[in-house]
Amino acid sequence: MSYREQKKLLSELKEFENKMTNSDRDAYKLFIKREKDEEEFDTLSMGRLKVLHERYYKPRPKPDLSKYFKSQ
Repeated sequence: MSYREQKKLLSELKEFENKMTNSDRDAYKLFIKREKDEEEFDTLSMGRLKVLHERYYKPRPKPDLSKYFKSQ
C-alpha cells in the first residue's frame, strides 16, 4: 500500500470521526498520529484502516446530469 492511498483513506474518514465507536475512534486517532510522522503503515495496520473505511465511508451515487440537458 502506498502512502498516498493511506492518506486518502484517512481524509475520507475524517468527517465520520464523531460517529465512530470509542475503540474505532482511538484506532483512527492512532492512525492520524502515525500519518503525521509520515510513517507508512504495515500490512496489519492498513488492513485495520480499510475495515474502518468500509464500515463508515459510504460513497454517494453521482447524480445523473443528463436529465438537465436536451438530447437531439
